[in-house]
Amino acid sequence: MTGRLPSGVLVTALLRRVNDAGGFGAVLAKGDAQGGAILVIAVERGMDPKLLERGIGTNGRTVLVDSTPADDLDGYWRRRRARDPDLWVIEVDIAAAERFAAETILDD
Repeated sequence: MTGRLPSGVLVTALLRRVNDAGGFGAVLAKGDAQGGAILVIAVERGMDPKLLERGIGTNGRTVLVDSTPADDLDGYWRRRRARDPDLWVIEVDIAAAERFAAETILDD
């Protein structure tokens, strides 16, 4: 058994932290509560949105991977969701959105 928290708990924690800090967070697609992957659409004022997800880095540690497509971010995550119904898609709108995501959903 790993020490990783269930995906539903991580999503709830991320949304609560963002909202408590004065930002806005919303679930665009609800995934599997236990083990679904989490895609975070990070929106910051004056910047293009980023699509971030948990992955394994070159050193074997858990990292946030920038999966932002060159175009059609909405279409990209919808196609991913069609192939993986367990996928969570979360949008957060706050300064330092990537930091909030990393501090909440990474387990290292």
